[in-house]
Amino acid sequence: MFRILKNFFDFCDPKDRKRFYISIVLSLFQAMFEALKIPAIAIMVQALLDGRVTSKTCLACLGIMLVSIIGAGAFKAKATMLQTEGGYNTCAQKRMKLAEHLRYLPMGYYNENSLGRIMSVATNTMQSLENVATRVVMIVCSGLLTTAVITVMIMFFDWRIGLILLVGLVIFFIINTGLMKVSAGMAKQKQEKDSTLVAKVIEYIQGISEVRAFKLTGQRSGELNKAIDENEHANSAMELKLIPFMSLQSFWLKALGTVILLASVLMHLAGSMDLFTCLIMIISSYLIYAQLDNAGTYSALLRSVDVCVTQANEILSTPQMDISGEDITPESFDLHADNITFAYEHRNIINGVSLAIPQKTTTAIVGPSGGGKTTLTSLLSRFWDVDSGTVTLGGTDVRKYSMDSLMKNFSFVFQRVYLFEDTVANNIRFGQPEAPMEKVIEAAKKACCHDFIMQLPNGYDTVIGEGGASLSGGEKQRISIARAIMKDAPIIVLDEATANVDPENEAELIGAIDALTKEKTIIMIAHRLKTVRKADNILVIDSGQIAQRGTHEQLMAQEGICRAFVDSRREAASWRV
Repeated sequence: MFRILKNFFDFCDPKDRKRFYISIVLSLFQAMFEALKIPAIAIMVQALLDGRVTSKTCLACLGIMLVSIIGAGAFKAKATMLQTEGGYNTCAQKRMKLAEHLRYLPMGYYNENSLGRIMSVATNTMQSLENVATRVVMIVCSGLLTTAVITVMIMFFDWRIGLILLVGLVIFFIINTGLMKVSAGMAKQKQEKDSTLVAKVIEYIQGISEVRAFKLTGQRSGELNKAIDENEHANSAMELKLIPFMSLQSFWLKALGTVILLASVLMHLAGSMDLFTCLIMIISSYLIYAQLDNAGTYSALLRSVDVCVTQANEILSTPQMDISGEDITPESFDLHADNITFAYEHRNIINGVSLAIPQKTTTAIVGPSGGGKTTLTSLLSRFWDVDSGTVTLGGTDVRKYSMDSLMKNFSFVFQRVYLFEDTVANNIRFGQPEAPMEKVIEAAKKACCHDFIMQLPNGYDTVIGEGGASLSGGEKQRISIARAIMKDAPIIVLDEATANVDPENEAELIGAIDALTKEKTIIMIAHRLKTVRKADNILVIDSGQIAQRGTHEQLMAQEGICRAFVDSRREAASWRV
């Protein structure tokens, strides 16, 4: 229990950790004021036994009670406020820290770890900490401190009852340890099922068109229903396994109160305890464990808090790419790769590739699927770090740049475009949130998307669906190009930018790309021959190596993959039915 509380406090940022520590001190004062009820009761009991109940006695008793109630309430309110601020602020800060950390992880991380798991940590895990951790920490700490203060006070009245109380507490913590052990395994399983459920929901929604097209609705919904059922069983199993321990804890505390009551009566009858002390002990037996019973019940949730902290720390401890470089402005935008290699999951993908891309030239990368084309462009733009060899921009190793200063030099237009659930204007000005509307419209016109934007219900203020779901593929591509035009980077990476565009939009899209790539260094991955014919240099990538290189005319004059591909396309084009 104490280890978990320490782990949670260590997880908090220093400012929020201080809030929690102050709140614990305040909870100690709250416990002291709560314990004042016993002296108040003692004064009245003594007066009753002596037959001297006066208005002065009643006022003294009432005064102490009021001080106890008001003092405890004031300290509890302040402690609760600090703990609430600390809990919510911690989760808010950790969400932003997770986002920043994920930003600089190698792209391979997102292949190894499902989107569902990452989203579950950023949403469910942080929400659990927000809603559960603060309340649990507050109740457990308050219960332990109040019980500790009352136990010390009981010791002053009668050490024997105090000793019974201590033995009872030891047994309580033994039961609680069993509860925590059961909760440990179940909490981890529950979090795993939560992550799986989120992943299945995302997969089902994202793939709904394919599911319907191939009539797999029943099968896929069956998988989703299975994940929901497993999540339900995990939560139910956790509750069912914890209930016996929580019931045993609660029973033992009530039984211990009864033991203290009986022991006090027996000691009084035996003549070893006066009536006054006996009555105080009987009354105290009902007060001692009220807070601890609450704390014991909620302590089962501490394991869930621990698992949440562990999951968040697992992501935060994943090694980032080294981003501690300098803010460098390159003198030129020449790209060079010198004997670079890269392997992923023990499989070599790039093997000893060397190349030179002079600034303001167009380099096309072609070759069979799985040959390493996209990986090569990822290494050139440092989405991944090479295992060996060097990649330089302007003569400087890309690893010596800070990540932000390096990315200023690259714009990307991917085959799969992602647009955010925001206005069209904000999607275009994504890299420059403060850019005026005039620049947004100018970029949109260059990207050949101004006309269709103006036909939307609210023009540039139209909010598009997540991922750009309300737009066609060509429209999304052109908005993506407008976004790249706004960035105005000197190096443009086009990854199959026209692969999924219908013929009606292709002409406009090519026009948009021409506007984007004027006077730029262009690296394009393409399968369509007409998009690479005019390239200054064509690299044919096969099995992670450069199989051929040269202009279109040079490659057509020699045997190889490129010429064979062109011949096969010509043959296919000549077929008639």
